[in-house]
Amino acid sequence: MKIQSPNHQITKSIKSPISLVLHSGGLDSTIACKILQAQGIQIIALYFITPFFGYKLGGQEKILSERALFDHGIEFKRIDISDVYLEMIKNPEHGYGKHMNPCIDCRILMVRKAINMLREFNASFVATGEVLGQRPMSQRRDALRIIERDSGAEGQLLRPLSALHLPPTDMENKGLVDRSKLLGLTGRGRKDQIALAGKYGIKDYPAPAGGCVLADPILSLRFRYMFELCPELDVNDCLLMRMGRHFILPDGSWLVIGRDQRENRKIVSMIREGDIKLDLTAGYGPTGLLRKTRSGFNADLAAGILCRYARVRRRLEEVRLSVPGTENIKTIKTFPVSDETINKSRI
Repeated sequence: MKIQSPNHQITKSIKSPISLVLHSGGLDSTIACKILQAQGIQIIALYFITPFFGYKLGGQEKILSERALFDHGIEFKRIDISDVYLEMIKNPEHGYGKHMNPCIDCRILMVRKAINMLREFNASFVATGEVLGQRPMSQRRDALRIIERDSGAEGQLLRPLSALHLPPTDMENKGLVDRSKLLGLTGRGRKDQIALAGKYGIKDYPAPAGGCVLADPILSLRFRYMFELCPELDVNDCLLMRMGRHFILPDGSWLVIGRDQRENRKIVSMIREGDIKLDLTAGYGPTGLLRKTRSGFNADLAAGILCRYARVRRRLEEVRLSVPGTENIKTIKTFPVSDETINKSRI
């Protein structure tokens, strides 16, 4: 009979620590996972989604695939935080960045959510792929400190890529994480990350682009205008704002017109109770959606704007207005409106 040594029995009984890693779908957060894995730490990647990032709208989000993460031994959890995010974005405590991006409050919200999930996953700490000095608003040294403090994560938040430039965390002080095996990256350069991608066999990773539409110079203006006009905007509204051409008519109606066949299909899929669908009876051209209409709304103007974007322009078009799920159908014969009219209503 083979007798196991006491030391062997103890080793078998110890479970690997678990870390929740905030994963953006990009290279930095994947490298953070691999650095911790190399120390025998089990990884659960939390991928938070809101109407402004994370939702898949026809390939607009380019992230490292779930399959790729699985192949690297990384468990992937997609978590929708849209409702709480919409409340935060209306009045972020730490303000906006260059556009409408509430980067510091966004990080605080996600880190706080992850800290509150530690017990659920029997995890010991939270980690991120943040690099000191990489982002001008949320990755300054003072901003990193604010995020840790205001999220309630003091001592429990590890940033493996820049850890050697930051104070030791509780996990390092307790020996759960070997600080000597963490990194000291800083700045906006990518040379070191690309080298580490080769070391860890990480392939087909996306180029760094942020991915948040609130930082987009054009879309952010639309979001800001619409939130001021309609503070009660919900997830469906925000997703709709990410596609098509948008108009606010003089009566307050909101008109969205698809720019191509893909957007036409997506707009149709987002129609809900109370919306009105517009299309050309001739069967070509864009699809439109009218939302937030009131009695006596200007249907002729909406139809004329739709005609303006028909692929084959004629002097007179017939536009069908229908309420999906009902028998309510109305047709209007009208002319395309002028560019001057377009410019008055477009947002």
